[in-house]
Amino acid sequence: MSPSQAIPRRKRAVLAALGAMAVSASSVTVLTAPTATAAPTPKAADWDTDAYRGQVEVIPSNGNDQSVLKGRVFVDRDRDSRSDAGERGLPGVAVSNGRDVVKTDPQGRYELPAYDNMTVFITQPAGYQVPVDEFNLAQFHYNHLPAGSPPLRYGGIEPTGPLPSAVNFPLTQSQATKDPEHNCVIAGDLQTYDLREVGYARRGAIADLAKRDDYQSCGSLFIGDVVGDDLSLYPEVKDLSSQLNGPVRFLPGNHDLDFDAETAEHSFDTFREQLAPAYFSYDVGKTHVIALNTVRYPCTPDVDNADGQHPNCNDPENRPAYNGRLSEDQLAWLERDLAAVPSDKLVVVASHIPLLTFADEGSPVHQLDQVREVYKLLEGRKAVAVAGHTHTIENMKTGDLFKGWRDIFGIEGLPFPHIVAGAISGDWYSGALTEDGYPIAVGRDGGRPGVLTLNIKGNSFKERFTVTGESDDFQMQLGVNSPHYRDWYVARQAWNRNKQGEAPQLGDGRIVSKADLAGTTWLTTNFWMGATGSKVKVSIDGGPAQNAVRTQDARGEDQLVGPEFSDPHAISQQLVNGGSLADRMIHLWRLKLPTDLKVGAHRATVTATDSYGRQFSETMIFKVVEER
Repeated sequence: MSPSQAIPRRKRAVLAALGAMAVSASSVTVLTAPTATAAPTPKAADWDTDAYRGQVEVIPSNGNDQSVLKGRVFVDRDRDSRSDAGERGLPGVAVSNGRDVVKTDPQGRYELPAYDNMTVFITQPAGYQVPVDEFNLAQFHYNHLPAGSPPLRYGGIEPTGPLPSAVNFPLTQSQATKDPEHNCVIAGDLQTYDLREVGYARRGAIADLAKRDDYQSCGSLFIGDVVGDDLSLYPEVKDLSSQLNGPVRFLPGNHDLDFDAETAEHSFDTFREQLAPAYFSYDVGKTHVIALNTVRYPCTPDVDNADGQHPNCNDPENRPAYNGRLSEDQLAWLERDLAAVPSDKLVVVASHIPLLTFADEGSPVHQLDQVREVYKLLEGRKAVAVAGHTHTIENMKTGDLFKGWRDIFGIEGLPFPHIVAGAISGDWYSGALTEDGYPIAVGRDGGRPGVLTLNIKGNSFKERFTVTGESDDFQMQLGVNSPHYRDWYVARQAWNRNKQGEAPQLGDGRIVSKADLAGTTWLTTNFWMGATGSKVKVSIDGGPAQNAVRTQDARGEDQLVGPEFSDPHAISQQLVNGGSLADRMIHLWRLKLPTDLKVGAHRATVTATDSYGRQFSETMIFKVVEER
């Protein structure tokens, strides 16, 4: 997401102190940066040993017909990336030019119409694995642009020359991708703006993933905003991907654009040259992953401005700009791709700009124009949508609804689950540093940096979010939302605007006065992957567990915004250290504290149960005083 669209991005020096005490007993509050960069964690030996490394075989032109591309999908028995005599062709594999989709014949052969500036790619079939390069990037495509890109700052696509006489796609047999159980890593918004932030990513989420060996079959899918506008950082990103333990695939985001491209046809040329096709699909087990490009740039009023809704396209001062839209070619490809997918498979629809999102539910720019068309294509299928862009964590279930979706798109409830996967960069690498040398970067929804994993079994899935540097059981943060806190929130926000006089101090957010209790004081639980069907119970001092109440019901209401709907744990850091404000979120639960609590220390034990019955617990000590 562009931080100038909806949230100001504050490029600032990392501060050395939080300034306000965090209110969760389990929070990371270590503030001193290490003096040296930690070495990457060694990768699991079996991936380095067993990875199928190679490339697509391109046979140069020999004066062949330039209107038709031919080739073969074959089982690369000797793993040399060459279609040797005796290596069998693989029938029934989907091959596309970005518009058309064909299946290979019994000998593994295909033919496709050719045109300039096309990317030809295969859909990896379950039971087989495409090769990866030395950076672990999946190799399954070929760009055809005879004269190369128009002049672009970051180079675009080098001239490819005449259409090859053949483009052959190698595969190796893989029991791992045939297995019905998989862990698929979905990584949102790496979004590094400079080498320092590349280092933050390396010491944070990338180091975490390098320690894991549970995602080798499905691999990692980075869903856009791979860098922060500086496309010269792609080699650094590839160095990061080389640390991972499985095939790596990338989707483009609005910060991966060739901003000097004059037409949408060339807006992702550098991304395509360096990393991946702009859109594609692949299979593992009984799962079909569709990776969409939902960023249209530059958008124009006549093409991208349905019903006059898009301010990015309408405002002459805000052009060129982007919005969430599929090209006509991509929409045609999507229909043909899905037509070849058995109806019993789970379809994972991945994108950068979400199909729909809570964070920007009232914006037509940051959601997908053709969301209803996509829903129609997926009708009757088991599906889940995963996306990035908003730097939030959102777990939205079938039937969930918010006002903007109805008003803008005519949606009356989600037809299948939608998940916004959070961000590796969190709140754009803001805030104080942890002892491991990356920023805490608490997000606009109080979320923490991390990655999503889909645990897939057959055509069913369970989602989990792993906070950077934490174990999988760290799923929430606790706070106290009192009148004192809310008064400080307003005063500190005003002071931050003009910096006049002494800054208002919150003090220890876990201290509650009798006057606070006489007003309304809530114990808050920010349960990051909490959703419709989740439950949060709170026990005070070992007493009976009471149900906390979710602030957003997801039943057609608008966003609830302001200090009373905020996460005090996050705000106590953000208003002091800078960053976005966690003043609205889909995953906050509150329990009103009793007015008759005795003076002294109290223990709150919170048990959060997700929609699958998995339970997580955190404990917080807070103190009641007569007066401050």
